[in-house]
Amino acid sequence: MNKYRFQVIIEQDEDGYFVADVPALKGCHTQGKTFEEAIHNIHEVISMCIQELIEEGQPIESRYPEVIGIKTIEIAV
Repeated sequence: MNKYRFQVIIEQDEDGYFVADVPALKGCHTQGKTFEEAIHNIHEVISMCIQELIEEGQPIESRYPEVIGIKTIEIAV
């Protein structure tokens, strides 16, 4: 069994849902009502995306630039 590491970006949308996206896997995203649900769901979706790539004989590229951090900045104009 192979192990892969992927970066997952999670954002909260305007309706309060947590949206999870894996930039290294095109079309690999999901959501959840809670952060925990989004994490659970993205695990399942990553597995499905990898399985699809394997079935299609495509390479699995898990490398993606490291996200250092995100900072909210307030600007008064």
